[in-house]
Amino acid sequence: MGYFSRRCDVTGVLGAALLGAALAAAPVSASAQSSDPIKIGFSLALTGPLAPNGKQALLGAKIWQEEINAKGGLLGRKVEFVNYDDQSNPANIPGIYTKLLEVDKVDLLNGPYGTNLVAPAIPVAMQKGKLLIGLFALDGNKEFHYSRYFSVIGAGPKPSQAFTEGYFEVAAQQKPKPQTVALAAEDAEFARNACEGARENAKTFGFNVIYDKTFPPGITDFSPVIRALQSANADLVVICSYPLSSVGIVAAANELNFTPKMLGGAMVGLQATVFKAKLKAALNGIVNYETWVPSPKLMAPAAAFFKIYQERAKSEGIDPLGYYLGGWGYAYFQLLGEAVEGAKTLDDAKLAEYMHSHSFTTIMTENFKFNADGEWTKGTTLQVQYHGITDAANLETWRGMSYQTVLTPADQKTGDLIYPYEKAK
Repeated sequence: MGYFSRRCDVTGVLGAALLGAALAAAPVSASAQSSDPIKIGFSLALTGPLAPNGKQALLGAKIWQEEINAKGGLLGRKVEFVNYDDQSNPANIPGIYTKLLEVDKVDLLNGPYGTNLVAPAIPVAMQKGKLLIGLFALDGNKEFHYSRYFSVIGAGPKPSQAFTEGYFEVAAQQKPKPQTVALAAEDAEFARNACEGARENAKTFGFNVIYDKTFPPGITDFSPVIRALQSANADLVVICSYPLSSVGIVAAANELNFTPKMLGGAMVGLQATVFKAKLKAALNGIVNYETWVPSPKLMAPAAAFFKIYQERAKSEGIDPLGYYLGGWGYAYFQLLGEAVEGAKTLDDAKLAEYMHSHSFTTIMTENFKFNADGEWTKGTTLQVQYHGITDAANLETWRGMSYQTVLTPADQKTGDLIYPYEKAK
């Protein structure tokens, strides 16, 4: 199948990149022959805190690769992957993507997973003029405005606000309307972006922010964070965090019986089966973003993929459902493939021009378009509330919709908010 999986060694990557610069001066064949495979380079988190999601994405990507090769590949050429484990570490990204281009000589790039990892990949792509599709990067291009960057995340034209907009929308509908907000954000790229959006949303929906603090990545005791939020005594508490922090905060909130009127917002990780299984009933009442749920409407175009994924996941020891990132791992390669076949070229400039001027449909979302910064012109982010979960919850619980209600957007809504938070616990 032409698939490579390589564990990234940072020293080796950087050394190889320097070697690649020297090799670049050596004579090469004028052009790839039509029988040569198209090499797509990328990294994903296969170790570290993002690995439960990165491994889902990798299996999704592999399924796409196998399917496209079974159909004859792209432009009549087989697809070969060159990928590395970025270890969930943003510091590894520049070396990996430099090596992919200068040593591995890949034809096309796909980005890593997550805002913190995609952001350092963009400057490498810019330097080389390469197309780059980022996976779940929240407003990753806001500083660069790189015209050949495209984002696979349904955050829409105001990406920083997308993950908490639904949270504030449903809060504003409650009677009497809550008044005050506390914001707590992990001091990292994604959380800072999401918290910036939460401030804007609070203003838009008429709430008063009375607490706004960050906490450092990597802490393991979240009781001080929760106690500070308790002291602030805000009606609404919005958390912007990455997986291990999200889990730690939910656990600490339950241990300390923290019950604001609403709790949640932009907490990455709660969508993954491994973390749901760890927290179980502690999730009850949390209102949080989602990118996709297995509702009948959304499952219909993706059902065949998830049947394959879930069978394969049994032997690979990864998330057994793949709802958070498995389907999206397939979709962001599906997007790249559609662009290549549509533009009938591997030229990065022509691919970018094509992607800016056409709409796309994948198994996860239909008929989406990109704006100048590579964000979707219309958002599809969901806000859900968890409820009715017991400590007997198992895989069949997480497979369906019985434990979660989609609150927004209106065209995906499946029920109403249980308010205040303690009523759903």
